[in-house]
Amino acid sequence: MKRLLAFLMLLLAEGSEDRRIPVGGQAVIEGVLMKGPARWGLSVRKPDGMIESESWNNRSWTSSMPWKLPVIRGVVTMVEMMTVGFRALDKSAQIAVGEEEKITAKEMFITVAVAIFAVVGLFIALPLWLSDLAVKAWGLAPLGKNVLEGCLRGVVFIAYVAGIGLWSEIRQVFRYHGAEHKTINAYESGAVMTPENIRNFSRIHPRCGTSFLLIVVAVSIVVFSLAGSGSILWRIGSRIVLLPLVMGLSYEIIKGASCAGLAGRVLMAPALSFQYLTTREPDERQIEVALASLETALGRKLVMPAEESE
Repeated sequence: MKRLLAFLMLLLAEGSEDRRIPVGGQAVIEGVLMKGPARWGLSVRKPDGMIESESWNNRSWTSSMPWKLPVIRGVVTMVEMMTVGFRALDKSAQIAVGEEEKITAKEMFITVAVAIFAVVGLFIALPLWLSDLAVKAWGLAPLGKNVLEGCLRGVVFIAYVAGIGLWSEIRQVFRYHGAEHKTINAYESGAVMTPENIRNFSRIHPRCGTSFLLIVVAVSIVVFSLAGSGSILWRIGSRIVLLPLVMGLSYEIIKGASCAGLAGRVLMAPALSFQYLTTREPDERQIEVALASLETALGRKLVMPAEESE
């Protein structure tokens, strides 16, 4: 069950990633996964308190045509993050929880299928059904219905995240998410990379996938309007088919905003507040894990200026 809830988070939020400094990441069970220029780095806190790290080569799926084309690259990037994230999630469970047996292909298929079914049910079918009820009760016009559907999708997402955040084990994942953000923020700023110093940085990151939500809601209002009206099955199906387009367009908007300076920061400011739901303040032990993961992904120790001067 813990794996399923954590995998649902992978489906709903991409890890932080920066175009200028090729580092990104996401939280897993008792650990952090980081993406460096040439490798992935995974670090997990073992039951005995030690940190176990491992790495594997990173060749981005969007490094060749046609996968690096605009819109397409957004969808491909998210599929890549979910694929690698599930691998890291399974590995972190083995290390942190002491699960000796690796997840089988059948178990992986069932977990993915249940997660996708939950996403479709919660974030597509439920808002659509509720907006249909509103049309019957209030006689909304098509535009009003689409806006309401998008807003309901956002409300359902917030309620879902807030709900699972009450579970202690998921709160622990959210603490590692905060540690990941603080570590990347410190690294991008050129700060001295010690757990004590990293702890002073914000747990909010401008390119976190949580900020993706408001953009997806806004874009879905426009794109889903193209599907027109029809039976409930037609509308659910059309939204599933159009979802990759919504995700790809939203990805490009976030990428564009990250390069737009002050204007981009102002545009994304409302979305950043959602990260207070998916992150918690980490302790120094969790930051140590995030730092170890970043060093593993970079393939080097992050030498402190004081050490360089000695």
